[in-house]
Amino acid sequence: MDGTERIRLNKALAGAGVASRRQADAMIADGRVAVNGVTVTELGCKIDPRSDVLTVDGKPVANGREAGDLTLMLHKRPGCVTTARDPEGRPTVFDALPPHYRKRRLFSVGRLDYFSEGLLLLTTDGELAYRLAHPRWHVAKRYRVTVRGAVGPGAIETMAHGMTLAEGETLAPVAARIASRPGAERVVLEMELSQGVNRQIRRMCRDLGLTVLTLSRTAQGPLTLGDLPPGQCRELTAGELAGLRRAVGLEAHAAPEAGRQALEAGSGKTEPPGKNRPCAAPGKPRCGR
Repeated sequence: MDGTERIRLNKALAGAGVASRRQADAMIADGRVAVNGVTVTELGCKIDPRSDVLTVDGKPVANGREAGDLTLMLHKRPGCVTTARDPEGRPTVFDALPPHYRKRRLFSVGRLDYFSEGLLLLTTDGELAYRLAHPRWHVAKRYRVTVRGAVGPGAIETMAHGMTLAEGETLAPVAARIASRPGAERVVLEMELSQGVNRQIRRMCRDLGLTVLTLSRTAQGPLTLGDLPPGQCRELTAGELAGLRRAVGLEAHAAPEAGRQALEAGSGKTEPPGKNRPCAAPGKPRCGR
């Protein structure tokens, strides 16, 4: 192995936006899919997403880079929703993506509400998203929040000890500090959360008698928003992606199915990749189950 992670053929086809994994399996079984010009009918086939060429019904599907998992950092603007479609017709975060990204089967990692902005991850990697949302790893998210109202030591201490919201939900401690006081009635707070309670910051501030004026996520785990302009997105660098995967207990090339099974078994360990035989060199695919 040269360090390149091999992925299942059905996953590559789904990642390229051709079909769902189940539909891709049907295409493979029907002999409609070829790898490097050789028809593949075995469902356990794995490919090298950087070098293998895929076709369906003789038509090229995607290059190797497009066939693999994709993770984007988006600077979400306020005034859009974090869903693929909105029944009220409001703009979504996916509307802001360049056309070549909109063709991929991206989904958001968590949410930012309609009025909030900042760092939002979009990915095709279901295992990474699953772990980022799982309380087992407590990947911290950092926010910059402008509020109106009196913020004294008592409010900071209440957040630090863990609040109970008016609805009865008990929160984990939140690290908060006053970053600045830009006006007589305005305070800028920096807050770090390890939980994913719906609209947590807005509800905390409500219960403390504060009105949220602006709310921006500035960091998630090892990632920082930096100077990415509002409404723009970029792919994570290899180093950023490796750091994010390490933060949730995934090795750089861990097998997604094995990781998910280990998590559900409670071990949190992942099996090494390569358990299934990969497709061989161009011209002679070699697949296993």
